[in-house]
Amino acid sequence: MKKFGGSAHDDLTTDEDRPCDPARRDFLRQAAAVGAGAALYSVPLVSSAQASEAVLQKVLDDSVASGRAPFVIGMTGKASGVTFAGASGDAAPGMKAAPDTVLRIFSMTKGIGSTAAMILFEQGKLDYDTPVQDVLPEFAELRVLEGWDGDTPKMRAPKVKATARHLATHTSGLEYEFWRAEVAEYLAKTKRPSILAGTKAAMFYPMMTDPGTRWGYGPSVDWLGLMVQKISGQRIDAFLKQNLFEPLGMKDTDVEVRPHMQARLAGVKARGADGKFGDFALAPPSNPEVYGMGHSLYSTTPDYMRFLRMFLNKGALDGNRVLKESSVALMLENHMGPLKFEKMVTVVPAITADVDPFPGTTKTHSYGFLRNEADIPGGRRAGSQTWAGVLNTHFWFDPTADLAGLIMTQTLPFVEPPFMAAYEAFEKAAYGNA
Repeated sequence: MKKFGGSAHDDLTTDEDRPCDPARRDFLRQAAAVGAGAALYSVPLVSSAQASEAVLQKVLDDSVASGRAPFVIGMTGKASGVTFAGASGDAAPGMKAAPDTVLRIFSMTKGIGSTAAMILFEQGKLDYDTPVQDVLPEFAELRVLEGWDGDTPKMRAPKVKATARHLATHTSGLEYEFWRAEVAEYLAKTKRPSILAGTKAAMFYPMMTDPGTRWGYGPSVDWLGLMVQKISGQRIDAFLKQNLFEPLGMKDTDVEVRPHMQARLAGVKARGADGKFGDFALAPPSNPEVYGMGHSLYSTTPDYMRFLRMFLNKGALDGNRVLKESSVALMLENHMGPLKFEKMVTVVPAITADVDPFPGTTKTHSYGFLRNEADIPGGRRAGSQTWAGVLNTHFWFDPTADLAGLIMTQTLPFVEPPFMAAYEAFEKAAYGNA
């Protein structure tokens, strides 16, 4: 696959490239220029009162046929097992999409990273309100960006110390450049790398607000992952393997594409100005200095469903417990206090549309996921948890209805209306409201 940037030091990498340094502007410029079969995976299914397999499969097939996605994979499950698994379209040249197709899940990594921190909380090694700099002294170097003196940023110390809770709920003040123009300007003028470079230097974004004052989406969980590493004494990938992936049987979830996963890796597409999809090279950096818990994982729908079903089972799966029931209940509560999710307005439409799920409804954040505070007509119940990855990998789980769902592809722009229409149709079908 051809590198999309012109330098060997681009922030982002192709599937086979090494981690690299900044050429974020090349990435954005290239992104702006980027110009069907069906398969039902054979897995044991439990009976489902919510939706028929045929209706869910039709949603997937129609999504590909209508051009909403080049391929799509869907799965639903409950505490007792998988209730539907299907796919449609071609995930790569000569490769039909299937539920075991390997995907770059990007920000779906965040829920797993936050769960790792919750394991340490349960062990008494970390507290929600532990200041980040008490564990990682270098975090004290982060400052709030107040403005500019020419090309020199005007910075000040935050009024309060950011905590582990602030990191897990995206209230630390750290925000991504794709939804905050000031951050993009800061990275460009200071020549600092994007978080996706995978380096320690890339961790030092400016704060946009004081911790605890605003929900703002950014690289907070990357810092939370470093806290887990420091406290546990294990590199984060080793910690995840021992404490989550092996107990849950997640054999296809990893920070690298292992040999047994390579032949099943999907390609990436981006929709161009003509409305058609073209090839696009985007992947987490391989063998980076830092495996960021905001974006570093690859996975499959069966693996991630096992992770979601663990929550529906209140911390255990197939006899293996990773969290106590009380810890799961506490983790899934609102941890933002009076703060609320705020609409994410895109700075780079070629990469992402605006993000505002279920507009007009109240959303908060648990210790790991976005949480809706009211029932959604035809869909998930209040207290349901959700998030997604930038290549349009989406999930939700609804403890009240005992239902989890995944709808996944590998496309840009993130949350573009055509794909979100497919997501809405899939969710309604999962609840029997198609």
